[in-house]
Amino acid sequence: LLIVLFFTFFTPLFFRRRPCSSNVLRDVSLRVTGEIHIGGVMLKLVEKLDVKKDWSDHALWWEKKKTWLLKTHWTLDKYGIQADARLLFTPQHKLLRLQLPNMKHMKVKVNFSDRVFKAVSDICKTFNIRHPEELSLLRKPRDPKKKKKKLEEAEEDDLELQGPIYSSPGLYSKTMTPTYDSRDGSPLSPTTAWFGDSPLSEGNPSILAVSQPISSPDILVKLYKPQSLLDKAKINQGWLDSSRSLMEQDVKENEVLLLRFKYHSFFDLNPKYDAIRVNQLYEQSKWAILLEEIECTEEEMMMFAALQYHINKLSIMSSDNHMNNSEKEVDEVDAALSDLEITLEGGKTSNSLGDITSIPELADYVKVFKPKKLTLKGYKQYWCTFKDITISCYKSKEEAHGTPAHQMNLRGCEVTPDVNISGQKFNIKLLIPVADGMNEIWLRCDMEKQYAHWMAACRLASKGKTMADSSYNLEVQNILSFLKMQHMNPDPQFIEPITTDINPECLVSPRYLKKYKNKQISARILEAHQNVAQMSLIEAKMRFIQAWQSLPEFGITHFLAKFQGGKRDELIGITYNRLIRMDASTGDAIKTWRFSNMKQWNVNWEIKMVKVEFADEPCLSFICAEVDCKVVHEFIGGYIFLSTRAKDQNESLDEEMFYKLTSGWI
Repeated sequence: LLIVLFFTFFTPLFFRRRPCSSNVLRDVSLRVTGEIHIGGVMLKLVEKLDVKKDWSDHALWWEKKKTWLLKTHWTLDKYGIQADARLLFTPQHKLLRLQLPNMKHMKVKVNFSDRVFKAVSDICKTFNIRHPEELSLLRKPRDPKKKKKKLEEAEEDDLELQGPIYSSPGLYSKTMTPTYDSRDGSPLSPTTAWFGDSPLSEGNPSILAVSQPISSPDILVKLYKPQSLLDKAKINQGWLDSSRSLMEQDVKENEVLLLRFKYHSFFDLNPKYDAIRVNQLYEQSKWAILLEEIECTEEEMMMFAALQYHINKLSIMSSDNHMNNSEKEVDEVDAALSDLEITLEGGKTSNSLGDITSIPELADYVKVFKPKKLTLKGYKQYWCTFKDITISCYKSKEEAHGTPAHQMNLRGCEVTPDVNISGQKFNIKLLIPVADGMNEIWLRCDMEKQYAHWMAACRLASKGKTMADSSYNLEVQNILSFLKMQHMNPDPQFIEPITTDINPECLVSPRYLKKYKNKQISARILEAHQNVAQMSLIEAKMRFIQAWQSLPEFGITHFLAKFQGGKRDELIGITYNRLIRMDASTGDAIKTWRFSNMKQWNVNWEIKMVKVEFADEPCLSFICAEVDCKVVHEFIGGYIFLSTRAKDQNESLDEEMFYKLTSGWI
């Protein structure tokens, strides 16, 4: 059996514009039998080449079948390799140019034979980012308005990298527990703990935990901005398959890939340990808002701009005290144990957890509106009670013991805020699932405090939780703090004078730059800044991330799809806990399905149809348009996998479980 192998020498040549690898190809023919194993073939090849070097990282790649021959004990016959097969003898670790969420580019050596899930885990270990299962690699979106040649030239200019090359994975040991840097909270490798020398010290990895202000508005102009929901759906076509290697997906050496938070379910986000992770999350959310990848109101935009301005100021100062976490939340278990200890000693408890045997209720006058076609009726005031996960509406408080005029079970509903602080508008939009779609109900509250309590209760009820849940009070406080940051009426004597260090073109999205003059925007940013001026750096970043998470469109990944029985293309939105059928032009939700109600999902790979079965609802079937259904399947399985995480687990990932849930037929 004659095997022809291509052996590649890698000789890096550096031109003035960019680094380039020159690959010298040599044909080497080996005459072997089909019974020889892959390890024997590589041994014969190295002996024939007679070049003294470390060959341990080299492996055989079968270009025709797009597969690595990594099982060195397998014979050629077992792999199905016939005479005149062409194989490539190449290093497994190759150079990638990664664009991190902060838009900075890093050169990283990655194992091109590992599955992408494993490769991303190694990259995250290198950069000290916990919970790598939340991230993945994305191909760079192409702007259809720009000519390909000019775009490539611009990319080459951006990628003139001078920094060090990082090797993946980092120096982590399975037998040693990582410790954490006391200054900025970033995890240290065991090697660092023992010898005090960080594996990334050459490139100063702490810069990954520091936010750098946008230097020029021209940077925003160059970046691709999706103009519609369809554009957002096209970006999501670029996610790599986590169950296959980089080589199998035609990723080339020195190619540019984006490292992004793929799944919007951030587990155990702790500023004490996650300085780099928090900063990269902040950066991804910042760019999503500036590039209008997610919608927000004018007041919210000014709040985000004020937080960004504050973070920029503190980052430039770079003092250690701003990196300390001022977290004030008390763990409920610790609080309960403290109360128990005080009670046993005869003291007075804080009673912060309340009576755990009773479920809190809400009762108040709330305006209710049920939109219908061809109707001009507005809001009508009812006495509303919120018990468990049900809202009951009565014509008056005196009739509350009778039969309600309306009753709504909020399990599985869509909850969307509609708030305008200056206009004193505090609305809650509910889309409640029914047999033939979704019923739309609007609730209008009179005050912020009332809105915060009802909004928090609605969000929990949509997940099947009551106000007795431990997260209710925290949710109320988060909503109130989110509203407080949007207030624009501080004492004018404390407002900073407008200075040249405010560059509104780098703090707000283009939509508002067209609407107002720069001086007007600067004044509003400084006014909003008074609400956040006392925050520490890490607190401001956490507030920014929490505010991002509070936006109605947060965490929805869009894909173009055709539903069974539908006549035109629509959108399927996937979030951490549900699937949403959406109108492609307006983005309005048509129907929602919760993962908690899901029995199973299957994929017909031939016709690219995804079929999802639910416990008490009709089956959902849709065909993926313009995207491999494997990407959609992986998002569903990925979120199911993330929902199984628990704080009592160790740091290791169950890779096999991830592949079972996401890889399908592979």
